Amino acid sequence: MKLTVFGATGGIGQEIVRQALAAGHQVTAVVRDPARLSVQGERLEVFRADLSDAEGLRAAVAGRDAVLSGLGARGMKDARDGIAARLTRPVLRAMEAEGVRRLLVVSAAPLAGAAAEREPVVDRVMFRVISRVLKPVYDDLRVMEDELSSSATDWTSVRPPKLVDKPVTGTYRTRTGGNPRSARTIGRADVAHAMLALIDDPGTVKQAVGVAY
Repeated sequence: MKLTVFGATGGIGQEIVRQALAAGHQVTAVVRDPARLSVQGERLEVFRADLSDAEGLRAAVAGRDAVLSGLGARGMKDARDGIAARLTRPVLRAMEAEGVRRLLVVSAAPLAGAAAEREPVVDRVMFRVISRVLKPVYDDLRVMEDELSSSATDWTSVRPPKLVDKPVTGTYRTRTGGNPRSARTIGRADVAHAMLALIDDPGTVKQAVGVAY
């Protein structure tokens, strides 16, 4: 497949690029600073762009089978500035202009809410605490998901819990429309693995998918 990856210099984005190349896909990595991209490969195109310029992003998505995004806040200031939503809007506009439909983005498990009466008490308490502490991050991601819902794309929002650094295992749980029970952690590499695996899954189109160990 021909794939475009936004947020390609982030922890999940670089894993998407690395795993997609290993699987034989042709990958366009959209970056602001090519020096921050450590992945290399014969089927890799590095596309330097201003992520706020939808017109300038059209060439990066034209003719692609799918677009995957690891865009998100790197800190609380980014979250308060609404960076996930702000940078996703131009991506959506570029895709719609080029007629590219499939989009997978990284969001976060707390957006599923505490549907969670069936969850253990400790998990419900942890959920409420984290949701308060990181409220600007989740508010930003909710706006981003609202943008997805009003777009013409065939989107999937992948919602991990706490991210950790560990090698890809390919062994994790997913739940469409909610979170796996007791969803506490997942590796960035396995989030990337899940996003790539969901590209061809029609049951996840216009859905949020929780993913966790």
